[in-house]
Amino acid sequence: MKKAFTLLFLLFSYHLSAQINIRVLDGNSNSPLENVRVKAEGHPLTSTDSEGEISIQETNTIAISFALEGYEKVEKTFGPGNHELSLQPSIYNLSAVTVSAFESERPILEQSASISVVNERDLSRFNETSIVNSFNTKPGIRIEERAPASYRISIRGSSLRAPFGVRNVKVYWNEVPFTSPDGTTALNLLDLTNIRTAEVIKGPSGSIYGAGNGGVINLASKADPNGGRVSTDFSAGSFGMSRYRIGLSQQVAQGGFDAAFVQQKSDGYREQSAMDRKVFQLGGYFPVSNKQEIRTQLLISDLNYQIPGGLNADQVAEDPTQARPGSVEQNSSIFQQSVFASFAHLYNFSEKINNNTVVYLNTNDFENPFNLDYKKELGFGFGGRTKFTFDTDLGGKELRIIAGGEYQTSYTDAQNFGNRGGVADTIRFADKLRATQGFLFQQAEWQGTEKLLITLGLSENFSSFEIDRLVDAAGGDLGVQKRSFDPIVVPRLAFNYLLNPSSSLFTSISSGFSPPTIDEVRTNEGSLNLDLEAEKGLNTEIGYRMGKDRLNIEATAFYFQLKQTITTYTNEQGVVLFRNAGATDQKGIEASIDYALIQNNNAFLRDLKIGTAFTGHYFKFKDYQKRDNDYSGNDLTGVSPNTLVSRLDFRTAPGIYLNFTHQFSDEIPLNDANTVYQNSYNLVNLRFGWAKWLGKSWELEAFGGVDNLLNESYSLGNDLNPFGGRYYQPAPTRNWYGGIKVAFNY
Repeated sequence: MKKAFTLLFLLFSYHLSAQINIRVLDGNSNSPLENVRVKAEGHPLTSTDSEGEISIQETNTIAISFALEGYEKVEKTFGPGNHELSLQPSIYNLSAVTVSAFESERPILEQSASISVVNERDLSRFNETSIVNSFNTKPGIRIEERAPASYRISIRGSSLRAPFGVRNVKVYWNEVPFTSPDGTTALNLLDLTNIRTAEVIKGPSGSIYGAGNGGVINLASKADPNGGRVSTDFSAGSFGMSRYRIGLSQQVAQGGFDAAFVQQKSDGYREQSAMDRKVFQLGGYFPVSNKQEIRTQLLISDLNYQIPGGLNADQVAEDPTQARPGSVEQNSSIFQQSVFASFAHLYNFSEKINNNTVVYLNTNDFENPFNLDYKKELGFGFGGRTKFTFDTDLGGKELRIIAGGEYQTSYTDAQNFGNRGGVADTIRFADKLRATQGFLFQQAEWQGTEKLLITLGLSENFSSFEIDRLVDAAGGDLGVQKRSFDPIVVPRLAFNYLLNPSSSLFTSISSGFSPPTIDEVRTNEGSLNLDLEAEKGLNTEIGYRMGKDRLNIEATAFYFQLKQTITTYTNEQGVVLFRNAGATDQKGIEASIDYALIQNNNAFLRDLKIGTAFTGHYFKFKDYQKRDNDYSGNDLTGVSPNTLVSRLDFRTAPGIYLNFTHQFSDEIPLNDANTVYQNSYNLVNLRFGWAKWLGKSWELEAFGGVDNLLNESYSLGNDLNPFGGRYYQPAPTRNWYGGIKVAFNY
């Protein structure tokens, strides 16, 4: 009898030790959360009870994910025993958010830089056809879309030298350099389904990321697969817009893969502004052991969009939907097919030393019939980035040392032809192009006291390009011309001081540089401007952050001095040219406040949140002489001095939600002389819908919305200093959209 009792006791004890017990709580109120969907590796979907508790029979440590409407998704590993987990409301509390800016994964309250986080909730507040609206809710950031899929990014006024495309901003996608070695970024090759979150570092960040005075955008796609998921969605809207997506995520052993295909089409608001984009992404995650993991990404993108061109004021008044004369006849448009593949390897030598290395290869087939010419480019590139992280101590205080390097190179066969009715005609000039950039970086982070973190970073940069002119019908010189920029050292010194567990002060001083791109040196009429110098700047900023309970506050003041500023102008043939224009003086204030008025998962009105973001950019030309004109003291071209964005979101127990956004943009100078401005405007966007889990496996959402509710006349991206007064790229008037999403989790 005694032996039987002992055996039963041992079996009961084993049963308890083979069980994972988790209690899930609200991160603000510490109250239990019911109906949290829980997916454990190797177990079926389940959910928490009224006490927020869940039990899983398991003897090993496993990965478990948690999801509940209105809260950030979480995935963590748990072993047998009793545990508690707090879910953060999706307003995100700054004291709980961790970012990886400057290659140092720390809570944002400990970061000594101005950083904006764009999360999944931000991306899904709008029509999900582009990144424009979600990024533009953040202070200091402006993304313009002159035509569907024709993006231009301005972080603290950095788009002055970008008449088209993305320049002067470094972009990474899943930690892989996505910006080409010539300094341009084909951001329009990505669909919103390829972006899950984004961290935007504002201001020069060359001590870690190399060239670019505007800042850095770190994009990330889907999280690691957990279980299985099949999803699809469809949406349609005004001006012939349609978007279809299908996705699959599957866990395989400890890793897995996710795949997605999406096609988006639009006839466009204006004549000659149609767009068609197809994107396929396949990502793999393979934990080899406790010490190492491998990640792979494949992106195939096929993009075709038309270019309507700029209009003058009379043409806008006559018919804002018309294209620039000649754009239709010449089929002004872009055709671009690209393949981007990457391989990443993380190795933990020990608890204190690790290495993360990524390499990539990409190909690019590009055609651009334009009003004045026809351009064809065929190229490929490769590169990589590696970093070592070493945690130790100095004087009994924590010391983290980060060191690594980045290298990129690209080869392009580029040809420019005449354009005869949208067909390539006689060749004008042809070149073989090579662009190379690389840098080494080192950074030390020392926890001087319990509250003070000191960061010192430094990079050594080099870049060059080579233009081998094979054909020049105008009789110009043939042969190889090279331009190498002197090695540039870029330092950064920063401090972060924790006032208390929920607030901090930070300050930094950093230098930056940005060499001209090949497109700025080699222009469309065939000239080579090898005398263009790299921009160089010095940025000083100070900021404050506070994240407590339902309230987040961020505020930053900065002063950026830029020399050898590259600006644009247009010749009589309409070709955009570039020149160094002295210096600029850029002072600014950026602030945001987010507050959750209601956060109650047991009430009818589950969430009620408000937020506002203010951008004050007071930028001047400090020293700018152009021929006989002195523009010193004028406002910087293309920059709105004041922008204010306000948001209101609510969600109810039945699943009905509404997202309201209002954006005010001050008047914008459109030429260096400050004689022409775009008028200020108010842009109102609204999205509403119903989203609900049906059982434990199915997710369903139906949604609709309206953009430009007030039917404002404005341009979301003007042409600066154009010939013939063609400043304006009219944006769509009031337009509607709607759609449905379905997902099955297994």
